[in-house]
Parts: sequence; C-alpha cells; structure tokens
Amino acid sequence: MASAELQGKYQKLAQEYSKLRAQNQVLKKGVVDEQANSAALKEQLKMKDQSLRKLQQEMDSLTFRNLQLAKRVELLQDELALSEPRGKKNKKSGESSSQLSQEQKSVFDEDLQKKIEENERLHIQFFEADEQHKHVEAELRSRLATLEMEAAQHQAVVDGLTRKYMETIEKLQNDKAKLEVKSQTLEKDAKECRLRTEECQLQLKNLHEDLSSRLEESLSIINEKVPFNDTKYSQYNALNVPVHNRRHQLKMRDIAGQALAFVQDLVKGLLNFHTYTEQRIQIFPVDSAIDTISPLNQKFSQYLHENASYVRPLEEGMLHLFESITEDTVTVLETTVKLKTFSEHLTSYICFLRKILPYQLKSLEEECEASLCTSALRARNLELSQDMKKMTAVFEKLQTYIGLLALPSTEPDGLLRTNYSSVLTNVGAALHGFHDVMKDISKHYSQKATIEHELPTATQKLITTNDCILSSVVALTNGAGKIASFFSNNVDYFVASLSYGPKTASGFISPLSAECMLQYKKKAAAYMKALRKVQQSLEKISKLEQEKEHWMLEAQLAKIKLEKENQRTADKLKSTSSGQAVGVAQEGVAVVTAAGQEDASAKAVPVPVHSTSLAPDVESREDLIRNHYMARIVELTSQLQLADSKSVHFYAECRALSKRLALAEKSKEALAEEMKVASQNNSRLQDELTTTKRSYEDQLSMMSDHLCSMNETLSKQREEIDTLKMSSKGNSKKNKSR
Repeated sequence: MASAELQGKYQKLAQEYSKLRAQNQVLKKGVVDEQANSAALKEQLKMKDQSLRKLQQEMDSLTFRNLQLAKRVELLQDELALSEPRGKKNKKSGESSSQLSQEQKSVFDEDLQKKIEENERLHIQFFEADEQHKHVEAELRSRLATLEMEAAQHQAVVDGLTRKYMETIEKLQNDKAKLEVKSQTLEKDAKECRLRTEECQLQLKNLHEDLSSRLEESLSIINEKVPFNDTKYSQYNALNVPVHNRRHQLKMRDIAGQALAFVQDLVKGLLNFHTYTEQRIQIFPVDSAIDTISPLNQKFSQYLHENASYVRPLEEGMLHLFESITEDTVTVLETTVKLKTFSEHLTSYICFLRKILPYQLKSLEEECEASLCTSALRARNLELSQDMKKMTAVFEKLQTYIGLLALPSTEPDGLLRTNYSSVLTNVGAALHGFHDVMKDISKHYSQKATIEHELPTATQKLITTNDCILSSVVALTNGAGKIASFFSNNVDYFVASLSYGPKTASGFISPLSAECMLQYKKKAAAYMKALRKVQQSLEKISKLEQEKEHWMLEAQLAKIKLEKENQRTADKLKSTSSGQAVGVAQEGVAVVTAAGQEDASAKAVPVPVHSTSLAPDVESREDLIRNHYMARIVELTSQLQLADSKSVHFYAECRALSKRLALAEKSKEALAEEMKVASQNNSRLQDELTTTKRSYEDQLSMMSDHLCSMNETLSKQREEIDTLKMSSKGNSKKNKSR
C-alpha cells in the first residue's frame, strides 16, 4: 500500500516536472522572441533618430535661411521707404532715375516673390516633417505601451512561476520528509515481518513434522478402510445421493406454487378472451340471430369453441409439475420430468394459435370491408392484426426456450449445462415481450371498442361483449406482467440452484442417472428409516437390559433377605426343641422358599434365579463386564473418529499456513524490491530537484537581468522621445512665431 502511494507521488512529481520543463521552454522561447523584438525596435529607433537628426539639421538650415531672408526683406523695405519721399521730391527732376528705381523695384519684387515661394515650400516641408514626426511619435508611444504591457505580463508570469516553483520545492521537501518517515516505518515493519516469518517458519516446521506423521497414519487408514472412491469419476459420482437440502426444496415448492397461481390466472384470461371473441363473431359485423354470418367466421367460431381443450392442459401440466416438487425429491432440470409434459401442452396450444391466426386476420379484414367501418376503425383493426401476429410469435419463442429447459430431463445431450443461464434469461425476456404485446393489444382494443360504441348500429350486446373482451385482455396484461416480474426476480435463484447436485461434480450426467439417483435416494431414505427403527430397538433393548439388571439386583436382595429370614426362623425353631414344631416350621420354610423362588424367577424372566446355584451372579457379572467393554470400545471409536477429523482439519490448516507463508515471502520480496526502487526514485528525484532548482534559479536570474536591461532601454527610449517632443515643440513654436 505504501509503495503504491510512493509510486503515485513519484509519478505526480514527474508529471509536474515535465510540465514545468515545458513551461520553461515556452518562457525561453518568449524571452528570445522579446529579445529579437527589442533589438528590432532599437534598430528602428536608431534609424528614426538619424532621420530626425537629419530633419533637425535641415530645419536649422531652413531657419537660418529664413532669418537671412527676413533681414533682407526688412532692408529692402527700409530702402523702399527711404526712396519713396526722395522720389516725390525729385519727381520732376529725373525720369532716368525713376526708370532706374523702377527696374530695381521689379528685380526686388521678383526676388521677393521667389523668397516667398521658397519660404512657403519650406513651411510645407516643415509641416510635413512635423506631421511625420507626430505619426512616428504616436506609433512609438503605442509600441512603448505594448512593450510595457508585455513586460508587465512577463513579469507577472515570472513572479507566478517563481511562486509556483517555490511552492513546488516546498511541497517536494515536505513529501521527501514524509517519505523518509514512511520508509523508516516500512523498515520497522519489515523487521517485524522478518521476525514473524522466522517464528512462522519454526511453527510450520513443527506442524509439518507433526502432520506428516498424522498424514501417514491417515493415509494408511484410508487405504485400508476405503476400498473404492466413487467421486473420482463423474459417471459414478452422478449416482451418489446429494446432501438433502430441505430449505432448497421448500423454496422451489413455494416458487412452483406461485408459478401455478400465475399460470391459472393466465389460463382463466385466455379462456375468457377466446370465448368472448367467439361471442363477438356471432354478433358483429353480422348478428347471427338476424342473418347468417360468413363461412369464414363460422369456421373461426368453430375453432374458437375448442379453445378449452388446448388451454386447460396448461394448468394441468403446471399442477403436475408443482406436485412433482416435494420435500423429499431433488429438484434440478434433470429430475423435473413433468416440465416436458407442460412443454408439450404449450406446443399444442401454439398449434391452436397458429390454426386460428389466419381466420382471425381474415375476420378483421372482413370488418374493415364493412360499409360502416371508418378509417380510424380500419387503422385499429390493422394494429390488432399486427398485435395478434406478435402474440403468436411471442408464444412460439417462449415454447422454444421452455422446450430447451425440458430437454435435460429426457435427452442427455439435448442442452449443455453452460447454456442453462442464457436460456433462463431468454425465458424472462420472452415473458416481458408477452407483457408488452398484451399492453399493445389492450390499448388498441380499447380504442377500437370506443370507436365501435359510437357507431349508429352498435347494440347493447356488442357493447357488453367488447367490455368483457377488454376486461379479459386487461386480466391477461396484468397476469403477464406479474409472471414476467416474478421470473425476473427469481432468475438469479434459478441459475444458482442449478449447481445443486452431487458433491465435487458438475451435476448429473443424464436423465437416467438422475432417475437412478432418485431411486437410490428413496432406498437411502428407507435405509435411514430402518436404521432409525434399529436405533429405537437398540434403545429399547438397552432400557430392557437396564430394567433386567435392576430386577436382578432386586431378586438378589430378596434372596439375601429370605436366607436371613430362614436362618432366623431356624434359630427360633432350634430353641423350641419340639419335633412337631420343627416339622411344621420346616414345612413353612419350604413353602416360603418356593414362593420366593417363584417371585424372583417372575421378576427376572430372561435369567431364572435358583437359590441353590451361583450361576446368576456369574452371568450378571459377565454382562456387566461385557457392557463396560462395549461402552469403552464405542468411546474409543468416537475418540478415534474425532482424532481423524482433527488431523484432517490440522492438515488443512497447515496447508493454508504454508500457502500464507509463501505469499508472505513473496510479498516481502516484492516490498523489498519496491523499497529499493522507491529509494532509487527518491534519490533520483532529489538530484533532479536540485538540478531543476539550480536551472530555474539561473533562468530566473537571466530573465531578471534581461528585464532590467529592457527596462533601462525603455527608459532611455522614453527620455529620447521626451527630448524629441521638447525639440519639436520648440521648433513648432518658432515656426509659428515666424
């Protein structure tokens, strides 16, 4: 038990270890994927940083160029403002100077227009660069959030795994401590078992020596006293009379009585069903009192009128079967000869059902062809036709299996004993099928009767007949259900009772051997009655012997008293010294002596008592000695039989003890092997646990270092993004101000 628990725990630990290794591989793969993603992101960030710096340089150059242009525009505007008043004063003075100023102005305007277009183009480029920067910033922000979330998830997974690993390590340590305690207890138990085994071996050796001597003595007695072993061959053993089981016989008789009651109910229901069906044919669809019925129905009615000659024998056959099961018989399939008679009666009834089935179907078809037959009534008639076919088929199936059960009592090889249980099971299934068919018939006939009662031509005679048929069908349904449930409840007992038969054999060989066994059983019963009478006679003889001894003692006592009385009388007569008185006294003494002798001989009829002989004393003494030695011989014989039975019992006990010792040795060796395997598994698991713990600690440290480096890179990326944001905001503000 303990070894099984150890192996189960080791298997669980191995499964958990394999799961943890698989999870570790998944985590390694996730960490490698994250490292690759981080390197790719670093590369992308580096490229974005380079492009951003390039744009920043372009932005700075454009800003510087814009400042130059702005200063040039301001100078040109100042010169233009100064040249306007001069132009007004010298308007009249110089057309050449105005022409020159006009050309310069056009040049300045053209240059200004180019600068404005270039400034506009630069503003567009700046706006596009700003939008691209914002898009890149948003993308990097979302990527950063995703990475932070993944980092948090990985950190949670790492924390959970760390916690789980620590719990597993703690659990394994606790299991290790428990296993060590169990191993110590098992070692103690093994030591105790070893000591007990040594004691049992000593006891077994002593018992073996004792029983071997007793066995030799018993074998010699068996060889001398038992000339023939008739249980060795099944043919001879089948003729042995089995032990009488009165409870089994009473149970079988009770079951047969219940079956008889159920069969009587079924017979009554079948008689009513066929009789009322015959009455219905006479009044529907044509009433015989008004018109002539069809020849088909006439023939059908003639056959139905003969139903009692086929149904009544079923009850008689079951009654004969019940009467054959008595307290004094042995009830098995080989001895139930009356079951064959019941099977023959059931076969004749099935022939009757086959004979009336075509007429019944044609009669229903004739009802369907009537003018007042509705579609619903026609459907019910078709259903009843199918039900009648099923009923006949169920009876045929039931007769087949009952015929098989009747074969062992008539034919030796008609049915194998191994098939008894399956045949009985099929009988139960056939009875349940009969119950189902009768339920369908009851249902469909009830619907048919309801429809017929609503017809305008329905007479009171038809209604009454339909009610009678329906009541008989209901009675058949109830009887079929009772007998089906009764058989299902007792089928296990039927199967178990088949083993009832001769001792140490599979059963009776043939019906002839079963019949011979029953004759031997009757002879054995008569012999036992004779032995009982002899025993009673011996008891009476012993009582008479006791009475004889009693009356012999009484006669001896009376004899002694008579002698004393004679002596006393003789002494008195001597004292009188009268011859006549002496003669009278002697005559009286002789009379008294003769009377005493007659009384003693009457009381002890078998052994006459004479006062002048010592033969009765010798015979009584011999009888006492003989009785004493006979009683002693009987006592020694009973003691010898008791010793023989005890020796057989002790021999059986010693065999059982030797088997138990061998099993104990095997279990001891198995436990030693299991302990060895368990210790090896324990050491192996400890090594694996330490290596796993170290690998997990290394992986956790590597993962923590990697996560720290990832956090540092992410913080650097955040700082760079913040600086980019600040620089872009400053540039945008400058551009707006410009």
